[in-house]
Amino acid sequence: MTEPTPFHATDGRTHLSYELLTTNALPSSTQVRLDRVEVRDARTHRVVGSLSGQALADAANPVGDPLPGADGYTPAPPGPTPTVIPGSQEWVIWLDLALDRGQRVPKVLEHHLSGAVVTASGSSPFEETVQITPTGRTAPMNLNAPVRPGTWYSSESCCGNTHHRRGLGPINGRFDVPQRFAIDWYRVGEQGQTWEGDPARLTSYLSYRQPVVAAAGGRVVEVQDGIPDNAPPVTPPVPPIEETVGNHVTLEVAPGRYLLYAHLKPGSLMVREGDRVEPGRVLGLIGNSGNSTTPHLHFQVMTTAEFFPTDSPPFTFREFRVVGQVEPRIWDDNLGLQPTGVLPITPSPYEGPHRARYPLDREVLEF
Repeated sequence: MTEPTPFHATDGRTHLSYELLTTNALPSSTQVRLDRVEVRDARTHRVVGSLSGQALADAANPVGDPLPGADGYTPAPPGPTPTVIPGSQEWVIWLDLALDRGQRVPKVLEHHLSGAVVTASGSSPFEETVQITPTGRTAPMNLNAPVRPGTWYSSESCCGNTHHRRGLGPINGRFDVPQRFAIDWYRVGEQGQTWEGDPARLTSYLSYRQPVVAAAGGRVVEVQDGIPDNAPPVTPPVPPIEETVGNHVTLEVAPGRYLLYAHLKPGSLMVREGDRVEPGRVLGLIGNSGNSTTPHLHFQVMTTAEFFPTDSPPFTFREFRVVGQVEPRIWDDNLGLQPTGVLPITPSPYEGPHRARYPLDREVLEF
């Protein structure tokens, strides 16, 4: 569904995050039991990553089902082979490979699937190699910070089970993962707080009205304003698709590469379409517009000027320092529902300075 492009993350490893669509095109009475998925170097057939058992079940779900781990989702039962694809169904396998330091990234990947075809009369084992896939040769964009210096919480970034990473978008007759590498940014105070006072007030959130800045020089290609802020912390009704990202600014920073700044405060946008901006230029202020429950900046790189449809390639930041991590999943929808606004920040094994790295999910860092 994308060109798998290697990127370096704060864990010191090289990651490849992409998706494999798997269709059981047999009659509805015939199941495919998927026991193992191996990602191999297509040239040497060396295995560079694999999924089986419960790990495979956790990384696979039918197209159109709720995200694994989301409200209303029933996980597959534990067991040695819990991934069974009914006939006439298509599933997504969410692949997140992490290669150790020094491990070479294959130029071409192949995918080896093994399991059994199951009918009422028995089962027949199968092995099949599918989808020969070149990896991306273009390095991810290395960007400046999209916000002013300070301490920030990177929420819902790759590569775990988040609504960004596993948000499948069927738009205009095709599947995309339009937020694969998006990050939601929250300002963090000296005591680790993201809000203080009454969480039902926008002004209680430290992120609210914080400036967002151009992470690279470029041209403004889209501006949307006039969408009101939502009242936190109750999840607002799902807006029309054209208002999903709320008030926003989109910058074209290279051929086929666009930066999206979303959920901005109405009336705060400081640029117009056609403006050329230098790195560090203030574009607007963080708000709570669009599909947003608590004030934050949704930031990502896109391959098109519009949010739907688009692909979401990886990127890195030039320089930052990891100062901790947050273990529980505290994000846009539940940030304002916590007993206090103080994040439960714990030490991170990746603390310290980082250059040209992608921040992993729920890290707390300093720009």
